[in-house]
Amino acid sequence: MQFPSWFQNAIQRRLDHVTARIERHPELRRCLDEEESAFQAMFSGVDMTQLPTFMEWEDKHHFKQAIMNEWLYLQGMRDGAQLVFALLADPLPSGDEVLARSKKTEPTVQPEDGAEL
Repeated sequence: MQFPSWFQNAIQRRLDHVTARIERHPELRRCLDEEESAFQAMFSGVDMTQLPTFMEWEDKHHFKQAIMNEWLYLQGMRDGAQLVFALLADPLPSGDEVLARSKKTEPTVQPEDGAEL
């Protein structure tokens, strides 16, 4: 099932908005600062001529992860929308309807010879 482009654009705009809001969150800023400190400590004695090669690989790795996360998010949105559409098209029966159906299908118990129920 292919979703209309306006729906995909709406999802993308929402994702961009939420991402921007998260990036400004104070707790995330603190984590980013800690990450930067750990990075500096880890590479303090490393030959800095090799650092650009590692950073290029790291950038590509994180970009790949970001694409995978975005696709997972979009697939989750598609699956959720399909579930909503399916439920709206054929709603689940209410508890009373399920109970009524189960009573109709319950087997009737016949007493044995001379026994009472």
